[in-house]
Amino acid sequence: MPHQKEIMSAYVSQAKDKPDVALQLPTGSGKTLVGLLIAEWRRRKYRERVVYLCPTRQLVNQTVEQAADKYGLTVLAFTGSARDYTPHAKAQYSSAAAVAVTTYSSVFNVSPFFGDANALIVDDVHAAETYIADLWSLRVMAHDPHHSTLHTAMLGAIKPYLEPHDAARLSREPRSITDLAWVDKLPTPDVSAISDSVGALLDEHAEDARLAYQWSMIRDNFHACHLYLSSREILIRPLLPPTWTHAPFTEPRQRVYMSATLGEGGDLERLLGRRSIYRLPIPVGWDRQGVGRRFFLFPGMSLNTESELVLRHTLMRRAGRSLVLVPSDKKCAAVSKDVQDELGFAVFGADAIETSKAPFVSTSNAVAVVASRYDGIDFPGEDCRLLFIEGLPKATNLQEHFLMTRMSATILFNERVQVRVLQAVGRCTRSLEDYSAVVISGEELTRYLTDSERRQFLHPELQAEISFSLDQSMEVTLQDFEENFDIFLRNERAWEEENQQILSAREGIVQREFPAIAELSAVVAHEIDFQKHLWQGDYEAALASAEEVLGGLRASQLRGYRALWHYLAGSVAQKDSGGTGPKAQVHFANAKKAAPGVRWLVRLARHQRADAVVPEDNATVMEQIERVEAVLEYLGPVYHKKYIGREKAILDGLHSENTGLFEEAHMRLGELLGFEVGNIEADASPDPWWIAGQTCLVFEDHSGAQATSVLDATKARQVATHPAWVKHNVEGASGAEVLPVLVTPVRKATSGAMPHLQGVALWSLPDFQDWAENAMQVMRGLANSFSEAGDLVWRADAIGQLEQNGLDAPGLYGRLRGNVASKGLQVTG
Repeated sequence: MPHQKEIMSAYVSQAKDKPDVALQLPTGSGKTLVGLLIAEWRRRKYRERVVYLCPTRQLVNQTVEQAADKYGLTVLAFTGSARDYTPHAKAQYSSAAAVAVTTYSSVFNVSPFFGDANALIVDDVHAAETYIADLWSLRVMAHDPHHSTLHTAMLGAIKPYLEPHDAARLSREPRSITDLAWVDKLPTPDVSAISDSVGALLDEHAEDARLAYQWSMIRDNFHACHLYLSSREILIRPLLPPTWTHAPFTEPRQRVYMSATLGEGGDLERLLGRRSIYRLPIPVGWDRQGVGRRFFLFPGMSLNTESELVLRHTLMRRAGRSLVLVPSDKKCAAVSKDVQDELGFAVFGADAIETSKAPFVSTSNAVAVVASRYDGIDFPGEDCRLLFIEGLPKATNLQEHFLMTRMSATILFNERVQVRVLQAVGRCTRSLEDYSAVVISGEELTRYLTDSERRQFLHPELQAEISFSLDQSMEVTLQDFEENFDIFLRNERAWEEENQQILSAREGIVQREFPAIAELSAVVAHEIDFQKHLWQGDYEAALASAEEVLGGLRASQLRGYRALWHYLAGSVAQKDSGGTGPKAQVHFANAKKAAPGVRWLVRLARHQRADAVVPEDNATVMEQIERVEAVLEYLGPVYHKKYIGREKAILDGLHSENTGLFEEAHMRLGELLGFEVGNIEADASPDPWWIAGQTCLVFEDHSGAQATSVLDATKARQVATHPAWVKHNVEGASGAEVLPVLVTPVRKATSGAMPHLQGVALWSLPDFQDWAENAMQVMRGLANSFSEAGDLVWRADAIGQLEQNGLDAPGLYGRLRGNVASKGLQVTG
C-alpha cells in the first residue's frame, strides 16, 4: 500500500545506518509487513543475522503464518527453550540464510541463544516494557509457595520502616478496596539501611524460591534499585532498565522499533534505556485517517448488571464468534464458565490459540477469552466482528502503579496508557475494510474513553467513533443496543448513513498534544544518564544528571514528576555524602514543596534535619484522599450503576430500623470518606471503626433504641471498653489515638452509666444522619470532578472540601472529643 511504500523509502533514505530507529503505523495498517521487509532487506543486502521480536509465542506463530500465507516470505519461528531449536533452524539463522522470529524473552534473558544478532526488529515495542524490565526485576509473591519463606523473612526486615497499618497489610489477606489498591515504596535511605540483611536473605533463599537468575542480574547493583510493596508482592527493580549492560541488545548494528503510537515525550527511550531514538515521519494522511471502523457500546451507561449480562449473551449469539479481553485469570474463568453454561459455545483460552487461530476461526459459535492481554491478538475480517473489553490496561507493575497513584506522576505514562488502549480496541480491525463492534465495561476504561478531556488526545477518527457511539449508549434500552448492533453488523445502507456522520465529524476534530510533552522529551537523555551513573555507583555524576533533569521540568503539570526527581536527587546526594550532606536535605524538602498533595513524601522527614516540621494532620488527610481515589476508581462515575447503588445503600441504611443495615452503611460511609474501616461480629467487638493515620474512631451504633429510652450502665460499660478491644484486635491500631463514639437517639442515661461515659464521645443519631447526608453530597461533588488517581489539583480541592465540611479525620476527631457523653446526656434514676 502507498503508506507502506512511503515509510520503506523513508527508512532507506534517512535511517538505514542509524543505531536506533522507530517507525509508527496505526494498528492494522500493515506494520508487520514493513518490519518483515526491512528485516529481509537487511539480511539480503548486508548478509546480516536479523531477529524479529514479538511479545508472545502466539504472535511469533501469527507473524510467521502471515509471512508465509499473506506475503510469500520465508522466516523461521523460534519458540520455547533454546535447546529445543532444531539444528537446521539454528544453522539457517546463524548463516543469515533466514530471518529469525522469536519472543522478547529470547533476547532478554541471562543466556540468550540470539546473542550475536546484527539487527533487531522490535514489533509492538510498547508491549516490550514488561519483558525488558523483567530481566532486572525480582518479584517475591505473597501466595507463591516457593516464595513463602523468603517473603516472611523479608517482611521482618521491612516492617519496622512502615506505618503500622501499612505494615499490617503485608501479612494479611486484602480486606477492602483500599487494601487491593495499596502500593508503597520503601524510601531509598531505608533500603540502604536494610540492604545487607535483605541481600543476605536473597543469597540464602533465591535458589529455593526460583529467583536465582533474577537476583543475579541486580545483586551487585542493589544500590541502584527501588523496593516497592503491595499486599500481594514485593518488587525490587531499577527505575529504568539498564539495557546498556545487555550485549545481545546493545551490540547489534541497528534496532528498529515499531508501534501504533510512538509518542513524543521520551517514553520509548525510557522503556528501552536508550538516550536517543530516530523517528521516521508518519506517512501522509495517517494523522487523521484510521484503520477499519469500530462501533463502541457502553452498556453500563444505561443498563444494570443483569441486563448487561443479557446483552452480552445476545450479542455473542448474533455474532457467532467473539473475543473477550479481561484483566485477570479469575475473571477469565468466570466469563468462560458463563459462556459455556449459558450459551454452550466453544471457549478458547490464550493457550488454545497460541500456535494457531485456525481452531477458533473454523468454529461457528466460539468465544476466545484472554486474560491480561490487550495487545497482539489479531482477528481480522470475518475472523471476529465482536470484541468485549473489560478494564483499563493502565499500570502493569508496582512501579508504574506507585508513580501514578502515590507520586502523582500519571503524566509520565499518558502515552503508554494510550497505546495500550489503542492496542486493545484494535484487535478486530486490522485493515481499512475491517469493522468490529467493541463493548466496553469496567469503570476505569469507561471513564477513560468517555471523559471529554482525555478524548482530545486520541486520534481524530477514534474520537469521532467514540463521540458517535456515546450518543447511542445513553438513555437507551436493551432492545436499542441489540438493534444498533444488528444494523452495524449487517454493514448495509442504514449503517453507511451513520458512517458518514463519523467521517464528517472526523474532519473537524483536532488531536491535541499531551501537556508538557516537550519538556519530558528534553530531559529523557539525562534520565538515562542518571540511571547509568547510579548503576556504576558514581553518585556525584548521578546527582548532576538528576539536577539536569530538574532544570528541565518546569511545567505545572509536572509537579509530581518534579517531586520524584527531587527525591531521587536527595537519595543519591545522601549516598554521596555518607548520609549527612546538606544537598540531600534540600532536595528532600523541595520534593515535599513541589507536590504538597503527595503524602508519601512526608515520610522523608526522618531523613532531613532534626528541626524539620512534619504536618501530621495534613498527612492524615492526604492519606484519606488517597483511599478516596481508590474507592472512586472502583465505583466509577457518579452516573454509573455501581456508584449509584453504593450511594443508595449508604443513605437507605443510615435511615433503616434494621441495625445490621445501619452498621453496614455506617462502615461503607467511612470507606467512601477514605478511612480504613472494619466491622466484625465477635465477642465484645464494637460496631464499625474508622482509622486514618494515628486517629481511630470506634463506634457503638445504638440506632435501634427509642429516643425516649434510657442508656443503662451495661451499654455504657460496653462502649467504654471498645478502645482496648480495637488496640488488641485491629492490626495497625495499637499506637493510635482511639476515641469511642456512641451514636444514639437517647438523651438520658442512668447514674450508674455516667462513670463509664467520661471518655466516650456522644453523637446524636439525628445529627449523625444530617452530617452523613452532607458528607454524601460532598463526596458526590468530588466524584463528579474526579478523573484519575494522582491529580494534584483535584487532591488539593478534595482536601479543602473534607476540612471545610468536617469530614477530615483530625477535624472530626477534635469535634467529637469535645462532645463528652457524660456531659451531653441527662442523668436519670
